[in-house]
Amino acid sequence: MKFALQLYSLRELIKVPEDLLALFPKVKALGFDGVEFAGYQGLPAARIRAALDDAGLVAAGTHMGLKDLELQNLPATIEYCKTLGLKYIGIGGAPHATAKETAKSCAVLRKAYAEGLKHDVVIYYHNHVHEFKKFRNGVMAIDMFMEACPLQLDTCWSYCGGADNYAFIMKNRDRICLLHIKDCKSRIASAALGEGVVPLAEVVKAAKEIGMEWLILEDETTGTGMESVTKGIQWLKANA
Repeated sequence: MKFALQLYSLRELIKVPEDLLALFPKVKALGFDGVEFAGYQGLPAARIRAALDDAGLVAAGTHMGLKDLELQNLPATIEYCKTLGLKYIGIGGAPHATAKETAKSCAVLRKAYAEGLKHDVVIYYHNHVHEFKKFRNGVMAIDMFMEACPLQLDTCWSYCGGADNYAFIMKNRDRICLLHIKDCKSRIASAALGEGVVPLAEVVKAAKEIGMEWLILEDETTGTGMESVTKGIQWLKANA
């Protein structure tokens, strides 16, 4: 299993476009095999790809907006992402306050997923906590999103939403394409990996049992940046 870093974890270190590129060799030196993007700072895909190659990193995933996956915008999105070497193209969330709103978001994702397969890319959805809350009809948004396209399960938010991560991953293994591993002390208090309350061993166990290719670290702690991410990769190396 390979380890990637969601670059949102180092958001405070990115002030100008060049800062993004400068992070790549530092991320590699920590022991990561790849990165997941959370924006491109307006840089051309070819330039980012060259910097990734120079650092010895792979683009494992990305978080974009729902608008990027609308059919009129999807060709440009796919072209940009394939230049980066991505085979997984995701969004970091979509409107889902009601069942009707969720259905509208899912309609975009469903079409994008079908179109993406024609170009050998997989469109995925990344969850937060509220997707695990039932609507009045008893359905959860997470189920609707998984029906529309594969899921990148954020195992911190799913845990906070009341899910048993091991059972959820095993049950939905055919609809989960990537995993986020992240820790927290509560819904509003993030933590470095291994310093919070999320049962991380269950995530690692499930990831190994289903043959997950990537385990992606996301660290949402504020003000610690590289220090917290360093703790995270050390935990992964020791426990995964």
